Amino acid sequence: MPLTPAGSPSAAITLRGLSKHFGDTRAVDGVDLDIADGEFFSMLGPSGSGKTTVLRLVAGFERATAGTVELAGEDVTTRAAFDRDVTTVFQDYALFPHMSVLDNVAYGLRVRGVGKDARRKQALEALGTVQLAHLKDRRPGQLSGGQRQRVALARSIVVRPKVLLLDEPLGALDLKLREQMQVELKQLQRDLGITFVFVTHDQEEALTLSDRIAVFSDGRIVQLGTPREIYEHPTSEYVASFVGTSNIFDAATSTRLLGRDATHALRPEKISLSGADEVDPGTTDGVVRAPGVVTESIYLGTGHRIHVRLDAGGSLVVLEQSTGGRVAREQRGEKVVASWSLDDLVTLT
Repeated sequence: MPLTPAGSPSAAITLRGLSKHFGDTRAVDGVDLDIADGEFFSMLGPSGSGKTTVLRLVAGFERATAGTVELAGEDVTTRAAFDRDVTTVFQDYALFPHMSVLDNVAYGLRVRGVGKDARRKQALEALGTVQLAHLKDRRPGQLSGGQRQRVALARSIVVRPKVLLLDEPLGALDLKLREQMQVELKQLQRDLGITFVFVTHDQEEALTLSDRIAVFSDGRIVQLGTPREIYEHPTSEYVASFVGTSNIFDAATSTRLLGRDATHALRPEKISLSGADEVDPGTTDGVVRAPGVVTESIYLGTGHRIHVRLDAGGSLVVLEQSTGGRVAREQRGEKVVASWSLDDLVTLT
């Protein structure tokens, strides 16, 4: 999805020169960003990278040290949180334990002065959107983690915000439930057409959900693009290593193996293994074949992650899928030849 110019009606959020300092610490350092209306946008990075602080600056929970925040072309930099057309879903959901599910969802409407009958109707509709209308009379303590997460979503969408901010809302869920909620969250965003801004440190989650991703490091965006662009074409060693697993060839290794004096990244699934007696090492027809020895093989259910020490120096991680064909090479000490196409190498800056 293309960037939209500041002030454009199709730009849900526009950040220009946005910075936030806590004493000598620059939590956010000059961020420029446009998020399109109706986009599912993720901010991805490790703890301390600045992504959550950017979310809080958009929400109005923090005041910017420098720069501006615009919502639908309107400058809201100095406005209070309650005066911005956004809502936030937190990791702990922040539900009122003494209220019923229905009253929790209706609370935002009550604060806005909506009448009792109207807010009950709208709250029931929001619960229906997340398929929880049948639990309207329960208390949060009587719900599962996934159900509480859906109630928090319903409470946020019932006021029909222009932007929904989500601060690692799936982090407290177990793996199976998290995967289920990822699918439901994406479908909900499509149905509602609301701009979602999702903060996460989980790269798989960001790749699964997003239209676009901003990768953060040290308070800055180091790469911005679609999930495919971020994964297939990382621009730096940091992104190649943080988003998924990459084999990194430094300049010396690249020169030795490839005859190229540059740093390269190679994804594990792009590599295939053959027995040492099956192919000749070397580079022909654009395919590199490097001999080595298996040092570890880990069964993943869907495949094997195999570590290979190369005869030319360095090591590789190889991901082989379980396809029902050739049995993955599991024996440590086995001699193999790792092969990959030169076209699958990504040159890093």
